Amino acid sequence: MTLVWKNCGGGPAGSLSGDPLFTLSFLIAERPAGALPSVSSNGLRHQPPDYDRKMKGKKMSDVRYLIFDVEAVGDGDLIQRVRYPDEELTPREAIERYQADLLEQTGRDVIPPTFVNPISVAVAKVAADFRMLDLTVLDPPHFRPEQIIRRFWQGWEHYGKPTFVTFNGRGYDLPVMELGAFRHGISLPAWFNVESRSFEQARNRYNIDRHLDLQDLFSNFSAMRVNGGLNLISNLIYKPGKSGIDGSQVQGLYFDGQADKINDYCRCDVLDTYFVFLRSRVLIGRLSLEDEQILVDDTREMLKSQADDHPAYEHYLEYWDRRMEQEAAAKAASAEADATHQNEVTEDAETLAPVDESTE
Repeated sequence: MTLVWKNCGGGPAGSLSGDPLFTLSFLIAERPAGALPSVSSNGLRHQPPDYDRKMKGKKMSDVRYLIFDVEAVGDGDLIQRVRYPDEELTPREAIERYQADLLEQTGRDVIPPTFVNPISVAVAKVAADFRMLDLTVLDPPHFRPEQIIRRFWQGWEHYGKPTFVTFNGRGYDLPVMELGAFRHGISLPAWFNVESRSFEQARNRYNIDRHLDLQDLFSNFSAMRVNGGLNLISNLIYKPGKSGIDGSQVQGLYFDGQADKINDYCRCDVLDTYFVFLRSRVLIGRLSLEDEQILVDDTREMLKSQADDHPAYEHYLEYWDRRMEQEAAAKAASAEADATHQNEVTEDAETLAPVDESTE
């Protein structure tokens, strides 16, 4: 069910407060089956069986993090005007021409964020105790770029400006959404607070209270290159990673009219980012490994409960099962190697033990 909020604030045109209609699927989430755990004084615990019923329809006022991913497609009109102003090209022809030029020049046909429109934004709302409260995509089933951009920024302000969490969001996802706000005349003084002191500015790369880019965490702010990206980091902790679709296929899927498939893929990237985020909290001492596992297990149950409505979750779980089998095999091999090594150490110790000649 989609609810509509009628704004009575009467803000200026183009401002967030003045947007007359806003779909609340981003703002108010229905508690999914398989609810996630809360934190008690003794640590994480599972919720009672009737928790879903009690929580259904309530606002999630404790959102602390917004974990999101953006998939975008080329803006053919803009590409034609800027790159090929003297040629008569249709939007699709301009995009294909630009991709061909990029492939020849760089070896990759990925269109830079300055020439794209968002076609999918998936957002996970996460509580201060790291529970995933909801995972949604913006403006379904239409997936209109302007509406996606407006709802993204309005959601951020509605929840009290929670911390963005991304993987390489500083280099791609946020620039796409920032340029979109500029294009459509959306006022964002809380985000573009460029007159504040440097360390208080939301876009300061070291201000992790406003935006935590996990790639920056692992690369130590580009001191090293994270070759393999999110796919690699996810596989380090035996999560699915790339599972059939990657960003290079998004433009083709869009041309084929498969926006739903793009949004399914985007959901899966957010799930990977969420699990990497959880392990990063273990890394910095905010979560124990045991508490992380409770959150992971409950998220898995949530995906199972929603798989009928979201085929992407079934696909994700299938790949996750493979990773779990691989992890179990790796642990068994490691245990066997440890046992073999221990036996060798014991045998060496017995061989080198001094002989008591008084008994001979």
